[in-house]
Amino acid sequence: MSSKKEQLASWIDAHFDEEVGFLQQVLRVPTDTPPGNNAPHADTVAELVKAYGWSAEKHAVPQQTVRDYGMESITNLIVRRPYQAGGPTVALNAHGDVVPPGEGWTFPPYGGVVQDGFIYGRAAAVSKCDFATYIFATRALEALGVPLKGALELHFTYDEEFGGLLGPGWLLEQKLTKPDFVIAAGFSYNIVTAHNACLQFEITVLGKSGHGAMPETGHDALQAATRILNAIYGQLPELKKIKSKVPGIDSPTMLVGRIDGGTNTNVVPGQVVLKMDRRMIPEEGPGGGRGAGARADRGGGARPARHPRRDQTPAAVARAAAAAGQRAAGGAPAAERADGARRADSGAGHATVRRRAPVRRARHSGRAVRRRPAHGAGVERQEGRRAAGAGGLRKATKVVAMTLLDFLGA
Repeated sequence: MSSKKEQLASWIDAHFDEEVGFLQQVLRVPTDTPPGNNAPHADTVAELVKAYGWSAEKHAVPQQTVRDYGMESITNLIVRRPYQAGGPTVALNAHGDVVPPGEGWTFPPYGGVVQDGFIYGRAAAVSKCDFATYIFATRALEALGVPLKGALELHFTYDEEFGGLLGPGWLLEQKLTKPDFVIAAGFSYNIVTAHNACLQFEITVLGKSGHGAMPETGHDALQAATRILNAIYGQLPELKKIKSKVPGIDSPTMLVGRIDGGTNTNVVPGQVVLKMDRRMIPEEGPGGGRGAGARADRGGGARPARHPRRDQTPAAVARAAAAAGQRAAGGAPAAERADGARRADSGAGHATVRRRAPVRRARHSGRAVRRRPAHGAGVERQEGRRAAGAGGLRKATKVVAMTLLDFLGA
């Protein structure tokens, strides 16, 4: 086995320039979500793999379904590599959709520029690098010429930033795949069996507009939102104290990623919207932190030694922050809805907490799910630039290839 892994490493080293060239090509096709027009990128990838004698199945999600979801086009790809009978089916999943690049780039975000051992481009780190990693790891494995048992599937999907329901979730729902194991993207060079959850929601602070010459006639929603922001950021040190027992996962995180509000420079802001992202560790639950831990116990995992306090959970923090904002704006408490969200009354000075559509991670029920982070150590962020290090890409490809040999080697 040691000799075979050395051969894998040698093949990857010999073809590394080709792998970088492949990555450059997939970086140069934008897949910003929003707006979410991802089908052209899938067409490009399907054409590129033909050079290796492979055929990529194109599974287009119905147009109306995609538009109702809030995107423009999704075509998910499956490349199937069947081997001898008697082994597992292993799926490798990477997503091609990305959030927009934002400002501050010193290299074109869709240029794929290589300089000083780094390749610069939007999704060079997350997750188009995994397209190259998986393809070249598979080619290296097949180039060994040794018997392989089972099957390998490469899943290139285009709904991660919105939640996965029309990406991996759609492939599973349509019964297009039924793998025994899944290796997916993350942030280290290890096989892990857990993943952080993502809760995204909005806090809407309602004030009352007024003219800038007489601001006392209005209720400043931005001033109230400042109280909410202080409450949110005041919780960050407490979140750092919560530690996961799962290797590779540290603490929960929370951020306000976007703020919208105000009408004009000389108008008292009548409404401010805070859009938040809260990542939860496996031991937490979206309500009180206990439900997720209990489910993990039933699944065979160790019982978490510590749960976050209920006043530190995402829902509790949001409610406390909303209440602070209401008091600052001079309004009455908002009405509590049965589903845990808060709805504003018609008067001024209320905060509303709204969840976005649930963000769920698709998995095949009853099957073992393994997630392998592919790109963390070779990533640097500098002044808005994102670059995947050449050493990181090379190492990730070797890790995947050797892992696949362990799974599929006869």
